[in-house]
Amino acid sequence: MALARQAAAMHRPTTPWDVKGKRAFLIGIGGSGMAGMARMLAARGAVVRGSDSTRQETTDALAAAGIAVSLDQSGPLPPDTDLVVASAAIKPDHPQLAEAVRRGIPHFSYAQALGRCMLGRTAVCIAGTHGKSTTTAMLSCILAEAGLDPTAILGATCRQLSGATPGPAAGFRLGSATIAAGPWAGKPGLLLAESCEFNRSFHNYHPTIGVITAVEADHLDIYGTLDAVVEAFAQFARRIAPADEGGLLLIAHDNAHRREVAAGVAARVQTIGFNPAADWSVKHEPATRVTTLIGPDKRVVCQWQTAMPGEHNAMNAATAAALATVLGAPPAVITRALSAFAGLDRRAQLLGQWRAASWPAGQGVRVYDDYGHHPTEVEVTLKALRQAEAPEKRSGRLVCVFQPHQHSRTRHLMEEFASAFSAADLVIVPHIYFVRDSEEEKTKVTAGDLVDRLRQKGVHAMHLYPFEAIVEHLQSALRPGDLLVVMGAGPVNQVAHALLKTSHA
Repeated sequence: MALARQAAAMHRPTTPWDVKGKRAFLIGIGGSGMAGMARMLAARGAVVRGSDSTRQETTDALAAAGIAVSLDQSGPLPPDTDLVVASAAIKPDHPQLAEAVRRGIPHFSYAQALGRCMLGRTAVCIAGTHGKSTTTAMLSCILAEAGLDPTAILGATCRQLSGATPGPAAGFRLGSATIAAGPWAGKPGLLLAESCEFNRSFHNYHPTIGVITAVEADHLDIYGTLDAVVEAFAQFARRIAPADEGGLLLIAHDNAHRREVAAGVAARVQTIGFNPAADWSVKHEPATRVTTLIGPDKRVVCQWQTAMPGEHNAMNAATAAALATVLGAPPAVITRALSAFAGLDRRAQLLGQWRAASWPAGQGVRVYDDYGHHPTEVEVTLKALRQAEAPEKRSGRLVCVFQPHQHSRTRHLMEEFASAFSAADLVIVPHIYFVRDSEEEKTKVTAGDLVDRLRQKGVHAMHLYPFEAIVEHLQSALRPGDLLVVMGAGPVNQVAHALLKTSHA
């Protein structure tokens, strides 16, 4: 344990990142996390500017808040730039990043900058293969309602994030520099951060409290093996503050390789899960969506009814509730906040109803958008939607348009993907979204390969592209009572929005 504490201390510098008066330039400033980073740096006294390739709601909101945004990424950096932060999507040969390197301007990845922002704050880092965005947003809403005024930054849009953040809702909430109430009152302000394992980004962070919701094979283009993924999470866990400094690791009782991940951790370790043996045990009634959290003392902490369907979302909420309890939120506030939580954009999000002109009034297809791009996410979301919507009761089907995200992920997890669509009646697969992979990797797998495996599993599946062709097919193939979910981390949600524009509802 002494060695573990020493290892944790080595990763915990204490001097806050001083950016007051610094001129910061953010490349890819329109992304959800990057837009939050821009606001956070500005709140700490930096003069923030940035660039992005496209105009979007976030860039307009930043401009309205006085943060200059250029849509020309080929132009030079401002001559007085003191530091540069680059989105994870920015490649080393990007002209503005390359210029920063050439000029010797200090430059940081988004993850490196976020890690520096955690210095001088009480950081709560929420990691895991699934559930990061939802859990972070839920926790932020609870703590805000409890008066603990957290800063929160995540990679998804949550319409309920609130605080001193001007402009439209985004993946950010600006809170106070000091915790105002509860058992942690007077300590440095809370910074809640979705903590991604991609490219070992979360190894840049300095958590006081760390959360691991699940550990599964993913990003194998980076890690190669599941063992390497597990080791990366173990290294993240060892970065959590020691127990005598308030350090806590809350880890899933099951499906998180917790024994390997938590071995030698200096923080206090607690588990959460549906298993009664977990420190924080969870009960969930699928029919009513009532979820109950039972604490380490085996007493009921709180109970709520969630709006988001699925056992996985019940666990996300329970994890947020357990964390909120540790940080001092009253049970009644937790119950109220979770009962009112409406969800995030692109997380089993109901967009509307589509109706053909010839259909009787009142009949239509409910259309959902979901970000799921890992086999487990696909499977649990489809099962949750089928259970919640029961399209078969109105003689309907569950139709899924799924765009695979990355060729390497599709190839490495082909068998898992082939087994993930059992709840769907029809699956339409466009081209694989090409991002980060090499041209060589692109040649190793196609959307047609996935369709073939789905058919071998007895799933009715087809490959269609481009998106316009999918919309046209849906207009003729959908029936009254169907349920449509458009799923993937790429731009496939364009299919749902384009279809809804043709609705006669």
